[in-house]
Amino acid sequence: MTHFAAQLKAEISRIARKEVRAETQGFKKASTQYRSDIAALKRQVATLERALAKLKKVSPGSRDTVDDTEAAALRFRAGGFASLRKKLGLSAAEMAALLGVSSQSVYHWETGKSRPRASQLPAIAALRRLGKREAAARLAAL
Repeated sequence: MTHFAAQLKAEISRIARKEVRAETQGFKKASTQYRSDIAALKRQVATLERALAKLKKVSPGSRDTVDDTEAAALRFRAGGFASLRKKLGLSAAEMAALLGVSSQSVYHWETGKSRPRASQLPAIAALRRLGKREAAARLAAL
């Protein structure tokens, strides 16, 4: 009789394992699907964070306290700024002295690595109205 009980117990545990395996198979598939979805969402978040960081670097002047109407009327182009400096016959250091910024800032503006703050745009606009002699006279006065 003990042999029969042992066989019955073995058969019951085999059928139980089979049932449990069938039940957990769906959970395993769902779990792997969730993991891949989570990984895709993490990649998407990382991409969006990089894009946001680039946008923050592109528009650093958005935190300035200059009038919005005044700043909206003034535009800045890196190529136009470089041609203005060449038209006035100034070096980057001389242009920086006229604007009250560092020569490194002028270099970064011209190469497009950064943009001037909204508070600096009126000074750049004022330089556009100057001629070569007037710019040299202002530089000499400094």
